[in-house]
Amino acid sequence: MKLITHNMLTSKCLKGVMTGYPLAINATDIKVTEVDFNPEFITRVIPKLDWEVLWAAANSIGHGEGLPKTLEPKYEENEDLLKKLHRVLLEVEVEEGNLTCPESGRQFPISKGIPNMLLTEAEVQ
Repeated sequence: MKLITHNMLTSKCLKGVMTGYPLAINATDIKVTEVDFNPEFITRVIPKLDWEVLWAAANSIGHGEGLPKTLEPKYEENEDLLKKLHRVLLEVEVEEGNLTCPESGRQFPISKGIPNMLLTEAEVQ
């Protein structure tokens, strides 16, 4: 699971959960795969991200080095920052572990890079 995906996941459909965001990451296996740098893509995706959640997630899995806690103005002109974001968003992948709902504590397994967010019928609101 890439952190770009994690930034959008929620467990809001669980009974009794109002927000279900952000999900905590407990990674047991992380893979880094080089991907061609695309600054235009990174620049376009940044406004769609919850920056605080991305920063916390990257740090929680040990890949937040060099990311500022708050996003600076004119980030699109900072090639070093764009490269760091490219790495965190597109190259770092949680292969194994789980995601945990902040409200219910329900854990969702991550296996072979895919988070299983399926709920049982009894868990659905």
